[in-house]
Amino acid sequence: MKYVKVEIKLTEEEYEPYAVIYTREITPAIRNAVMLLEQESPNVISVVDNERIIILQPEEIIMIRVENEKTSVYAKAERYESNKRLYEFEEMLGNGFMKTSKSTIVNLKQIAYVQPTLGGLMLLVLKNGCTDHISRKYWPAFKKHLGL
Repeated sequence: MKYVKVEIKLTEEEYEPYAVIYTREITPAIRNAVMLLEQESPNVISVVDNERIIILQPEEIIMIRVENEKTSVYAKAERYESNKRLYEFEEMLGNGFMKTSKSTIVNLKQIAYVQPTLGGLMLLVLKNGCTDHISRKYWPAFKKHLGL
């Protein structure tokens, strides 16, 4: 197991935290570290249910979809609303989530199966029963993720 050396220096001169990573190559682990450092709160997603604010962990999210100009966040059996835009979720969630159309992001661990439909579209069925189509634009990246 490779260990990473971490050094933290306290200074009066810097007002905002600043990180420098020395590495020979940019690996997925380095990308993940950068993503975590750049996010304000990487593991907390807030959504609204009536007047309650619900806190979700990324692994609880099944799908995020824009419906009637509102962002809907689907968890196991619940549907919540959020004021965040789809691109904001895409940036916050990072690895493990993929855009399957211009209006949908899915949790890749929550996919039950994919099947072709009439017209050449692919139907995505999630473990909670939600369905969505994978658009032709996003199909090549999705196939690559599946190793096809």
